[in-house]
Amino acid sequence: MNNTKRTEKEQNILKAAEHVFGEVGFRNAKMEDVAAEAGITKVTLYSYFKSKENLYLGVTYKALMLLIDLYYETINKHRNKQGIDGSIALMEAFMTFCESNYLYSETLLDYFSMVRSTSQGKDESKLTTAIKDSLYYTKLQDIQNRPFKLSAQEIKRGQDDGSILAKYDPMLLTLQGWTVCLGYIKLIASNGNNASPIFNVQLSDLKKMQLDLNRELLSNRSIM
Repeated sequence: MNNTKRTEKEQNILKAAEHVFGEVGFRNAKMEDVAAEAGITKVTLYSYFKSKENLYLGVTYKALMLLIDLYYETINKHRNKQGIDGSIALMEAFMTFCESNYLYSETLLDYFSMVRSTSQGKDESKLTTAIKDSLYYTKLQDIQNRPFKLSAQEIKRGQDDGSILAKYDPMLLTLQGWTVCLGYIKLIASNGNNASPIFNVQLSDLKKMQLDLNRELLSNRSIM
């Protein structure tokens, strides 16, 4: 099988896995269910993905690549605006991405939780053999820091143009924004695909407030 056909087959399997994981969750998903959804045999599935963990990491890699592409598009869209506008737009893009892709948000949260718990992957004693053997795990390690670096780059641009206070390191401010986003994302993740109000609060209002507060935090010298 040539590389193009293999890639198409692999993408079809990942699409099927997304459907199964989204329906029953990773723990309850079975490889035979993924194979059936993809219209292939279980033997064929294992010739592409040797474990369920590798398949889940494949979905995670796809999610992170899509997020990175979205970051580049957002930065390009705001390149003629101030750095603070681009920085807040990146936060909003990340939050909206997770709203629109419940499974992707779940896989990314799981992956970054694993990264933290294993000291950036250096403590392999906490990794399963399936994860260590996964090509997608290696590919994820290569790009896992790119969203943070792109955010820090945009914050630095804002510091250079004066729209963001230069008192703090751009990566520190990036991580501050990341924690804001994580709280929101975990909240919507707990709802699954149901974006119903919580305590009569619309999640869209909460999102807007968080973005407004972070803009104020980045630009207001009386706060910083």
